[in-house]
Amino acid sequence: MLKSPQFKEEVLALFAERGAEAVDIPVIQPADPFLDMAGEDLRRRIFLTESETGKSLCLRPEFTIPVCLRHIELQPGTPRRYAYHGQVFRQRRDGGNEFYQAGIEDLGNMDMAAADAAAVKDAADTLAALLPGAQLITTLGDQTVFEAVVESLGLPDGWQTRLIRAFGDAGQLDALLGSLSKPSAPLPGLDGEVAALLSAGDEDGLAALLDKRMRASGLMSNASRTPAEIAARVFEKARLSSVHLDAKALDVLKTFLALDTPLADAPDALAAFARIAGLDIAAALTAFDDRVSALKKSGFSLDQSHYRAAFGRPLDYYTGLVFEHSTNGAVLAGGGRFDRLLTLLGAQTTIPAVGFSLWLDRIEAAQGGRSI
Repeated sequence: MLKSPQFKEEVLALFAERGAEAVDIPVIQPADPFLDMAGEDLRRRIFLTESETGKSLCLRPEFTIPVCLRHIELQPGTPRRYAYHGQVFRQRRDGGNEFYQAGIEDLGNMDMAAADAAAVKDAADTLAALLPGAQLITTLGDQTVFEAVVESLGLPDGWQTRLIRAFGDAGQLDALLGSLSKPSAPLPGLDGEVAALLSAGDEDGLAALLDKRMRASGLMSNASRTPAEIAARVFEKARLSSVHLDAKALDVLKTFLALDTPLADAPDALAAFARIAGLDIAAALTAFDDRVSALKKSGFSLDQSHYRAAFGRPLDYYTGLVFEHSTNGAVLAGGGRFDRLLTLLGAQTTIPAVGFSLWLDRIEAAQGGRSI
């Protein structure tokens, strides 16, 4: 187990040099924000409990959400940089459900390109201080560019949402692309009466039929959704099942997801892709180019960095930049931009945000067993 306070002090001192204020975050947290916003991968690994009043609680599974909640509660103004260090608790397949993380959350910096560059560089510089001589490999993705490509293909909002939620999950994306490549088909398992109402586009009629059946079966009293909500969902599923991408559009999306290039070459590669595909994604590409320029200006070396169009991280709240630093195949740090999160958590105004976390157990292993 990671124990040494000296290592904690070393990390927080490095963060303080970068203008980050250390904050303490309680181990016991309200569960709902994590269950609602962190993503399926994290949701199924959270340790849940309850308060005496029945409120759903959890052991702290990560720091970003509670740091944001603290900022909203205290309202200290922005811009603000926060540093944290402590245990997180997740069910892990490789054993060890308690481990340490440290990181920085950068809230309210309106120069988003500079803030992104600072997050990438600060994480790399901290790792360089803790692991002198280690060769770091940096992988960047950009959910904003992916969303722009998906939107440009003209898919219904429901399909866009599905694809965006699957960003970074290669298996799920492949499955969705497989569904989009198939001819439309009716929903399976519908009886004749429901199918007829669906075919006629009679959503109110379907809601009335479901209401009648639910009352007759006794389901109405404990149903979590109303007949109207269920009918709307059936019509939405039918609409989505009838959508498919033509071969050209599907090839455009697959070509984009296959992009993997040195970061220095990525702006030109993306511009060439957009031009050949005939896509208008200029705003997303301008923001991407600005970030690369800011990274160069910050002094961050692009030599061991590459952009992978399909690269994402398994947390639903990311909105733009996502990145990881690794060495010898082990991811030591990761982060990204989460501009919508604070508003979803209750902030009254939009607060741009970006941050990163260090995996201290992996850093310990990379140090060759030094006790931390």
